[in-house]
Amino acid sequence: MELKLSFLLILLLLSFIFSSSLSPPPSTPHISPTKSPSPLSSPAKPLPPVTKSPSTSPSLPTPSKSPQTQSTLDPKQLTALQSLGIPTLKDPCTQPSFHNATICDSSKPFRHLVSLRLINCSNDIEISNTALKSLYTLQDLQFLNCPIPPVHLPSELIANLRTFTCIKSLKKLTGVWLGRLHNLTDLTVSNVPVNASGPLIILGNLKKLRSVTISNTNLTGHLPKKWISNITYIDLSGNKIKGRVPSSLTLLENLEYLNLSSNSLLGEIPDTFGDLLSLQNVSFASNSMSGPVPDSLSEIPGLVHLDLSSNQFNGTIPKLISKMKSLKYLNLANNNFHGVMPFNGSFIKRLTVFKVGGNDNLCYNHSTISSKLKLGIAPCDKYGLPVSPPPEKDSDDADGPSSDDSDDDTSDDSTHKAESGHGGPNKVVLGVAIGLSSIVFLIVFLVLLSRWCK
Repeated sequence: MELKLSFLLILLLLSFIFSSSLSPPPSTPHISPTKSPSPLSSPAKPLPPVTKSPSTSPSLPTPSKSPQTQSTLDPKQLTALQSLGIPTLKDPCTQPSFHNATICDSSKPFRHLVSLRLINCSNDIEISNTALKSLYTLQDLQFLNCPIPPVHLPSELIANLRTFTCIKSLKKLTGVWLGRLHNLTDLTVSNVPVNASGPLIILGNLKKLRSVTISNTNLTGHLPKKWISNITYIDLSGNKIKGRVPSSLTLLENLEYLNLSSNSLLGEIPDTFGDLLSLQNVSFASNSMSGPVPDSLSEIPGLVHLDLSSNQFNGTIPKLISKMKSLKYLNLANNNFHGVMPFNGSFIKRLTVFKVGGNDNLCYNHSTISSKLKLGIAPCDKYGLPVSPPPEKDSDDADGPSSDDSDDDTSDDSTHKAESGHGGPNKVVLGVAIGLSSIVFLIVFLVLLSRWCK
């Protein structure tokens, strides 16, 4: 009996040693290494105390100066400027205000204003007829962000005005009001509603005009059939002008800039458009124009900017455009062009901007143009037709290497954690399972042993 009990104690001791050796050691909590403080995050040094500049003592003698500098400007015009809220403590002819610029002539004994620019005017400013009459010598009058009611310009001032600018000012203008400025050479009206039946109401009376900008004014009507022959700059963008582009426009041999974008124009570009030999910048973008692009466009030697985007132009793109050496900006996007695009890679790389996407029936010759150039159109097949665009999974395959790399990094990181023993939950679970199985084995063994002893 004693031998049996000794054998039992030995078995119990061996089972305890076995279970203890298999149980995992107590896990050490994983502590992430603390980063050393960056020099940028070091505590800021205390700022030096602010020293106030000593105020001038009222008992100190002050130099005897008049409160207002003697002005060389005509006294009547000085009073007019004061009524407009323009500071006149300094001579407006020698030290103009920072916001409101003034330029004077050199007449004697008093100088006169030839240029006046009003910026960010107050809503309560009222320009009286008396003030405007005294400013009759102005040749340049500018209103910039001055939402004041329209003013009545006296005939003396109108006769001398050469440049008139109105941007976000005067609340509302009419074509008749602008048409009275008959001696203007430069007219700029932008972001102001203009009530007129068409541009002709304004431009018909301005026989000396060389530059006109009437943009974003909701101007309606048709383009004039007669133009001022010496005009060099036309910007009628952002309006509601409709109808066709008249062929008479191509008679303006001095025209350098033409912007008719964002209107409701229809029809084709005139075949004689290439007669505008001085043209450098032209935009018909965002209209409803159609038809082919005339070959005569390529005959304009100095054309730098050509924008025909967002219309309904069709046909093939003229190959002669690639011969235009001055061209830097070419936008033919969102039209109905078809066939093989006639440009090679060297021509496209020479351009600063090139857009041709949005033409579903247009394709490029993949033997002369690299597919790396993202043109927004498909390559051509052997019949000159667009090849179906590649499935989207191809683009995913292009990103494949980076995805695989990230997966490898993740698996390596997991393996490293498992080997280092920091925070790996598998060993803990294994130790608990072994411990429980040892206890169950011990209980079963004791039950069997008790029966055997009986």
